[in-house]
This record gives sequence, structure tokens and C-alpha cells, in this order.
Amino acid sequence: MALHTRDGGLVMPNAWDGLSALMLADAGFEAIATSSAALATTLGRLDGRHELTRDEHLEHARLLGRLTGLPVNGDFEDGYGDTPEDVAATVEAAVAYGLAGIGIEDTSGHPDQPIRDFDDAVNRVRSAVNAAKGRIVVTGRTDNFIQGRPDLDDTIRRLTAFAEVGADVLYAPFPPDLDALTAIVTAVAPTPVNVLISPADKVLTVAELQKAGVKRISFGPALYAHAMGALEQATKALVAGDIATASTGISFERIDELLARGKN
Repeated sequence: MALHTRDGGLVMPNAWDGLSALMLADAGFEAIATSSAALATTLGRLDGRHELTRDEHLEHARLLGRLTGLPVNGDFEDGYGDTPEDVAATVEAAVAYGLAGIGIEDTSGHPDQPIRDFDDAVNRVRSAVNAAKGRIVVTGRTDNFIQGRPDLDDTIRRLTAFAEVGADVLYAPFPPDLDALTAIVTAVAPTPVNVLISPADKVLTVAELQKAGVKRISFGPALYAHAMGALEQATKALVAGDIATASTGISFERIDELLARGKN
């Protein structure tokens, strides 16, 4: 929690495999996170539909931590289970696997009703906090904005309730604008707030987000998507016959250097 409560907070990028985690560690980041969306995509599955298993995600997170030696926050969707007791079991497993943090969303995995009822969502976060016993940072997250429910009042109500039951960090991806983000930060203070990249309407700088009171900045699958964008451009070049453009990138010497650090 110390990284969240210090002046400025932290930038916590999300890795999707061993090499990306090592690159982030080499760049000097002090903590990293998994991305359920990026991990699911690498396995050819959909995010947020219970297609990724808890054990798969735990093993993935443990790998990132072992290679880098950094604190790892697990982006663990809805906690991998139908009941609050299932969420508690996931938190216990995350502690056993050495994770430093875990996020619990109010999503359901069901497209027809993607957001859980208020009481159910709060009970699940409460169960996570009770299981954590201060051994792991618990982030309470509502996905209202990215699930087509642009209700700022309900979002603040949920985040406030998550804080009241003991969540260490609060998170509502993509509030519509800076005013909404500021309203969230003010309403839940002093509990630290995570933001996913920025408000929906404009990408801000780290300094601007810190000025707004944000304590943690994460990226979800954005870095993975950036890498895949570079791959798509390379494949277009290759289709056009441009081998030189398609074959540029990080050297194998650099890859070997990073992997050697992971082994040590």
C-alpha cells in the first residue's frame, strides 16, 4: 500500500507474458499488473466471460512475479466464482501464489446482465477483504461505464460502499470526463483511486492525473494492443513485399539479455 499512499502514487503497467514483464521491470516500474483481457486474448478466448480459469490466471501472475521480483496485482475479473465464498477462496489462493494485489469487479460474466446487483457486488468485495486480512491489496471495481451504464451516482455509491467494507483501492474504468473522475476521487477520499489510462474523452498525462488526485494508473490491455498494432503494420508490410520493414524490432540479443535477468 505504501506505493499508493505516497505523493504521486504509482504507474502500474500491465504485462501479458514473461518478456513484456521483464521489459517493464527493466524500464524501472516498481509494480506491474496482469490484464485479464490481454491474457485471455493470448489464449484465443474472450475476456469477462469466465473463459479464463482462476488457476490459469494464478500461474500466469506467479510467473510474472518470479521473473521480475516485482509486486504483481492480479486483474482477476469478478473473483472467479458465483458466490462471495468463491471470491474469498480466490483471494486466499492469490495470497498463496504470492500476489501483492487483487482486483474484484462487480461484473457477472453474463452479457444480458453484465453488472451485479448492488448488494451482491458489495458482499463480494467484503468477502475479499475479510479473506485478505491485510495480506494483499484489494481493489474494489465497478464496470458501470464500460458496460453501458453511464450512471455516475451509482458508480460513486458502489465505490463508496466498497471502501466502507474495507477495499484498499477503488476503480471505475473510463469515467466520461475529468469532472467525473474528480467527483469520484473527492467522494471516496482518502481511499486511493486507480484510473485506466484516462477519462474516456481525453488521454491525460501522468502529471495531470496526479493533479486530479489519482493514486494509481494502470493500462489494462493497452500495451498489448499497442504491440499487436505494430505486428499488424509489420504483416501489412510483408504482404506488400517489404521484408525489411516486417523484420525490424527488438533484437534477439536484447531478448536474451532480459531473459537472463529473469533467470537470476
